[in-house]
Amino acid sequence: MYSENHLAHALRAASVGREEATFATDATSGAVTTYDDLWSQAEAMAGALVALGVAPGDRVAVQIEKSINGLACYLGTVLAGAIHLPLNTGYPAAEVSYFLTDAAPRVFVCDPAKLDTLTPVAEQAGVTHVLTLDAAGQGALTDAAQGATPLRDAVARDADDLAAFLYTSGTTGRSKGAMLTHGNLASNAETLRDHWQFTDGDVLIHALPVFHTHGLFVAINVTLMAGGAIILHRNFDAAAILADFARATSLMGVPTFYTRLLDQPGLTQAACADMRLFVSGSAPMLLDTHLKWQDRTGHTVLERYGMTETCMNTSNPYDGTRKPGTVGLPLPGVELRLADADGNPTPKGEPGGIEVRGPNLFKGYWQMPEKTAADMRADGWFITGDIGQIDDDGYVSIVGRSKDLIISGGYNIYPKEIEALIDDIDGVVESAAFGLPDADFGESVAVAVVLERGAAVTPETISAAIAPQLARYKHPRAIHVIDALPRNTMGKVQKNQLRDTYAVPVA
Repeated sequence: MYSENHLAHALRAASVGREEATFATDATSGAVTTYDDLWSQAEAMAGALVALGVAPGDRVAVQIEKSINGLACYLGTVLAGAIHLPLNTGYPAAEVSYFLTDAAPRVFVCDPAKLDTLTPVAEQAGVTHVLTLDAAGQGALTDAAQGATPLRDAVARDADDLAAFLYTSGTTGRSKGAMLTHGNLASNAETLRDHWQFTDGDVLIHALPVFHTHGLFVAINVTLMAGGAIILHRNFDAAAILADFARATSLMGVPTFYTRLLDQPGLTQAACADMRLFVSGSAPMLLDTHLKWQDRTGHTVLERYGMTETCMNTSNPYDGTRKPGTVGLPLPGVELRLADADGNPTPKGEPGGIEVRGPNLFKGYWQMPEKTAADMRADGWFITGDIGQIDDDGYVSIVGRSKDLIISGGYNIYPKEIEALIDDIDGVVESAAFGLPDADFGESVAVAVVLERGAAVTPETISAAIAPQLARYKHPRAIHVIDALPRNTMGKVQKNQLRDTYAVPVA
């Protein structure tokens, strides 16, 4: 089915002949969506988009809450041969304006509650049609789909045609639109399905947002490609998630999911008896969280590493040793190397810039050929901007981001080394090391630390504890105790905010 549309065919194949099988169960209402329901609605959505003039290659932007009809809109966009552009629901109108102006979508779908605010923004950006879709899956888009002729035959699209844009988080400079192809998304989902051994018997607890690689192109695409099912949670409620362990087999989440679940007294090995896989990503998981999870549940969380431009690059094995603190081994078909700024391999055991190459690699940045050329080497290696190390067994560890590298007096300082020592101090929850301008050395080390409630830990005791284990040039000049580290919606620490908050004028 949909044999002429590369991604749609790949996502539909496992459910052909199983139309009455459950695709989703709503965690709150208990409403069941079958595969027939899902794809029939996707065809209706595709018909509505085509009726609005959406042509192959046009962009369809959405800023909507998670719903089954929202997922059908994504699939309908693919069926129509258009490009799906999901936007973070937390973006204010000013940021939405940038994305709509840059991507120039033909259709923009938003929450009805934001219609009055976003319609002028969309019109100014040249968007032809503004429709609505709410958290219950109702709105002008659903109405249009009900009145449209379903698109039974998907628009032909090859592996190299674009399927989606995802904008990078934009912590430095303008956000960039990463162009992802049908082949990128299909190949990565197939690899993950096989590597993590997903089948049509799997039930995934889905509590991630669907405007991001993790929640949409990993969780949803892998489930569809396996012919499995999801339990749809619109947000993360630890008690509700834990209760669903009895009727699920897997959970994909960010480290915060696991720390909050560890606060649940009902988290036991018995409660996890039917679960086979816990996956974590989008941000590093602390060793302490790993160990507590193993002790309470008997499971080892599987960490993996991906990014907007590449989907997933590495993963700890399903069968085999999962090493806490690492993101595992390169996935089948993905090449990974550590290199210096000129692309030369770094000496064995030393940190280096992570570069990847493979079928998962995006096509480039939308309307930014210079940026694409700067990040993509002529021989196809993509410079991720992450700094990593590879151990003797080939497992990759993320040391930090190149933009977070601290260079003091000509010496490279990797934040992870300092953070690991501080995080190991009793009473410390987590820490983030970052560089601040320094008149003498170019940069000096500063650290933000989050403490356990009532912990008898001070900046002075932290300094004393780590000083013997660090070269003097790595010693933090400032240690700030704060309530929580600033994070984005996927749990990644925003060190740019820390640099801005604690910046001091350079003499």
